[in-house]
Amino acid sequence: MNDVITALLVMIVSYSMGSITGAYYVVKFFLKDDIRYMGSGNVGATNAGRALGKKGFLLSLAIDACKVWVALLFTNLLAGGSDVFLILSSLFVLLGHLFPLQLRFHGGKGVVAYLAAALFLEPIAILIMGITMGVTYMVLRKYTLAGFISMAAIPLTAWMTGDSFIVPAGLLLLLLIVFISHTHFFSRQPQS
Repeated sequence: MNDVITALLVMIVSYSMGSITGAYYVVKFFLKDDIRYMGSGNVGATNAGRALGKKGFLLSLAIDACKVWVALLFTNLLAGGSDVFLILSSLFVLLGHLFPLQLRFHGGKGVVAYLAAALFLEPIAILIMGITMGVTYMVLRKYTLAGFISMAAIPLTAWMTGDSFIVPAGLLLLLLIVFISHTHFFSRQPQS
């Protein structure tokens, strides 16, 4: 198959899968309400947990992780395991999650999408991230800061343990996008 056609298919399928925002649909199903107008306004698992408790958090987390894996499995089959296409797929899943068309581009912040992609691409990096998270949290006692520091260990671990430059560079790009999404760079207020 032509690489351009493969890339287009990967981008379309990955963006479409990324646009399935678990928290939005879980809250809509159980509460018949729009999560974008609840709690923090974020369309993510944490806000779904605020709205519905553990059930909302876990269902949203599962949907968001599964959509990443489905997109990456599709890409893996279509592109024969090419790192370039897998990173392209991860990028477009993340962009779909951040900017879902059907929600007027008001999605989540991408942490679960990033972590699920990292788990698929470089599983050992998630183990190192977990250890880093535990140690950093014990030292700093700040969950969010420890989380960001430990997520930064993912591309570094991928670079140190992998045999491809593309995967760690791609994971670093995804991480930077997730970091930016946690700033006020993107307006998170939905349009009425």
